[in-house]
Amino acid sequence: MITCIHIYDDNAVLRHGLKELLSLSKDFAVTGSYDNCQDIELKLKADPPNLILMDIDMPGINGIEAVKKIRSFNKKVCILMLTVFDDNNHILDAICAGASGYLLKKDVSEKLVPAIKDILSEGASLSPSVAKMIMHSIQQSSPAMDYGFTKREKEILALLCKGNSYKMIAGSLNLSFETIRSHIKNIYEKLQVHSAVEAVSKAINERLV
Repeated sequence: MITCIHIYDDNAVLRHGLKELLSLSKDFAVTGSYDNCQDIELKLKADPPNLILMDIDMPGINGIEAVKKIRSFNKKVCILMLTVFDDNNHILDAICAGASGYLLKKDVSEKLVPAIKDILSEGASLSPSVAKMIMHSIQQSSPAMDYGFTKREKEILALLCKGNSYKMIAGSLNLSFETIRSHIKNIYEKLQVHSAVEAVSKAINERLV
């Protein structure tokens, strides 16, 4: 199955470079390339992609505001932030807004395709450094609400927030992949979310781990 991708970045050279990089794989097709986020709702509803590559620093509506707008009408599309920023505020703002992952532009050539594959298979792509920042933010915050998680579900949610993939969680807890998927499904139901990124975002906002 071909993954349809939209690119949002005001740098035309970078957009072209991303398109060229993605064209090297028969699994990807760039079906939209835009220099701003004005009319983003109309574009996405008219031609919905599987994944969006989103710059943060753009004129008019910036990338974080665009993510918030997208999540108001589309909870499922994967959104990978591409940016030169690597400070805590931008990272947390992007993830809390609903971004599925975060990648520095300097790492694009090496890490873009693996990050996209992680997001498509598991719903989120968080580097260890980003996960560390998220956990620090949670630990500095006030006590969390009680969603009735079991001890195992709390363990899994904590590992998910640390940037672990489903396979990594299964290996860490010595459980099968399907068992982890079942636990995560229960976590989603209790949190009333539909994806890993929504679960991580809610964990950040409500200090759940």
